[in-house]
Amino acid sequence: MYPGTHARTTPDKPAIIMSANGRTVTYAQLDDRSARLARVLRAAGLTRGDHVAVVTDNAPEAFEVYWAAVRSGLYITAVNHHLSAPEIGYIVDDCEARVLVVSAGLREAAEAIVPLTPRVQRRLAFGTDARAGERPFGTDARARERPFGGPVDGYDDYTAALAGQPGGPLDDQPCGVDMLYSSGTTGRPKGIRPELPDRQVDEPGNSVVAAFGPLYGFDADTVYYSPAPVYHAAPLRFSAMTHALGGTLVMADRFDAETALRDIERYRITHSQWVPTMFVRMLQLDPAVRARYDVSSQRAAIHAAAPCPVEVKQRMLDWWGPILHEYYGATEGSGITVIGPHDWLAKPGSVGRAALGTLRICDDDGRELPVGGIGTVYFERDEVPFRYHNDDEKTRSAQHPEHETWSTTGDIGYLDHDGYLFLTDRRAFTIISGGVNIYPQETEDCLALHPSVYDVAVIGVPDDEMGEQVKAVVVPAQGAEPGPALEKELLDFVRERIARYKAPRSVDFVDELPRTPTGKLVKRVLVDRYRAAR
Repeated sequence: MYPGTHARTTPDKPAIIMSANGRTVTYAQLDDRSARLARVLRAAGLTRGDHVAVVTDNAPEAFEVYWAAVRSGLYITAVNHHLSAPEIGYIVDDCEARVLVVSAGLREAAEAIVPLTPRVQRRLAFGTDARAGERPFGTDARARERPFGGPVDGYDDYTAALAGQPGGPLDDQPCGVDMLYSSGTTGRPKGIRPELPDRQVDEPGNSVVAAFGPLYGFDADTVYYSPAPVYHAAPLRFSAMTHALGGTLVMADRFDAETALRDIERYRITHSQWVPTMFVRMLQLDPAVRARYDVSSQRAAIHAAAPCPVEVKQRMLDWWGPILHEYYGATEGSGITVIGPHDWLAKPGSVGRAALGTLRICDDDGRELPVGGIGTVYFERDEVPFRYHNDDEKTRSAQHPEHETWSTTGDIGYLDHDGYLFLTDRRAFTIISGGVNIYPQETEDCLALHPSVYDVAVIGVPDDEMGEQVKAVVVPAQGAEPGPALEKELLDFVRERIARYKAPRSVDFVDELPRTPTGKLVKRVLVDRYRAAR
């Protein structure tokens, strides 16, 4: 199913609500505008398998572009608008987009990438008409500083382009799919290209709907809250699943801990999705603030993207009740594990058992390890469901050296006797000190809820004797005084709880850590910074 299905039966039902200002797009409007844009794309000469890119902060138009591409048999690439202009230009050019749609709120970057994207044949900018002083495309500080409204040099007006086309679905609507780029936390972003579906857009076969819809109870009554950037895989795909099933998407401009609680109460959210960093931020609110909001409407609070520290998840379960569901996977879609709240209480720290694919844990030489052995996590499938766009070498490097249908994204973990997966870290950030492998995640989890720690990263830094030593990089909590006394307190705190060889040798205090807007820690930036200083 797709929005057109529900536009026929519930045309006035909200498909999208912007939580900050209540701006609403009905199913009739979403269907009509995506159909008109589909005709714009066809008039530009795009045919099945061509590419469209969109650069926007959280705005309803993102899903008009998404559904226009998906109902036209095209690839849609949503680009991280927080990147620099050269980085955005690289992705738009690398994905071979022939049409580019941007938000006028991102005018500076949009205009800067014009000479960097010569493959683009048609450029459209939406939000060029300031609506009664509204700023529907972002309320963060950066958005407030950007010019809003008015034309974008090099781009045609989006609204005018749609007005020039008739409404109604096209006769032929082959199903398209997203082609997203990895976040680049361990290197340059990679385009993850799946096979195009061989069906019409209104025919069953959506893998996300099939895998997660019944599992988490998504249906036409769902009110789904998405506080993360829409260009990220999980917010984009789960929001699209909500539309496919006829529910309502409530989209925030950005994540803010107290605002999220207020939105849950105001919109009677039934389903939501988070990353562990968001849980930490909500738990750091004053207990009186947390108690102020009614979150009892939620039936499923889903989290993914990074392993959740055991204590963080336990505290969230104590607060929200047994509604926390976790899945582990990647944008590549190579496999999925899932775990519900009751199973997690029996297996704290696990990310679950395989729900898609067969788990394999292998050593550095590719040999499969027994239960409890720590190694690279592979998923075995009948065939690898993706390839990296324009990079056969990267595609091969993601496959097992002997089994071409086993693929990995570089995570490290182990299986217990019951087949539950426990992650330890990413291979790229394993610290090797004196020949011993140290997985930073365990140390980060230990420090994450210390009352004087607001944010933390643990990395390996060069050491002449040991090869590498463990260092903690900490953002102090409000009121905490950085310095030797706090460093000693944190080091003692860790040494009391985990093996001493895993404990940091030193702590550096910083104002902020490099994180993506989805909450992922970009350790590569930290590691490169320390290596450069060395």
